[in-house]
Amino acid sequence: MAETELDRAEKRYAQAKARLLALKNREATKARKLDTRRKIILGGALVDLAERDSNATAMIERLIRNLPREQDRKAFEGWDAKQPASKAEDPPPAPQKRARHLAFSRSVPSEGPSAARPKDAQPANPKSEP
Repeated sequence: MAETELDRAEKRYAQAKARLLALKNREATKARKLDTRRKIILGGALVDLAERDSNATAMIERLIRNLPREQDRKAFEGWDAKQPASKAEDPPPAPQKRARHLAFSRSVPSEGPSAARPKDAQPANPKSEP
């Protein structure tokens, strides 16, 4: 059966509606991520301030006491707003990335990688050398 103009228009409408919904979802996700980032930054700044200022420390302690959810309050059990985070609480450092260009790592003369091959030979990967 041949597709009518109405069918094509409905199909285009459905596709446009799907694109609009996807765009709205992306924007909402972006806004939530920015909101979360702002909260983390402000929280870190407040904790840093509490290490130096007793008023900020008191405010944090009051905020923690007044958290409405028990599970949120439990997250702060044993935590002291006056003290910087201990090394035991810090996450482990991220692993170091290794260099990706190890093509000449086994037999590199002191003059550099270009001395390992004849001058007229092409490098294995032309993008790896200028």
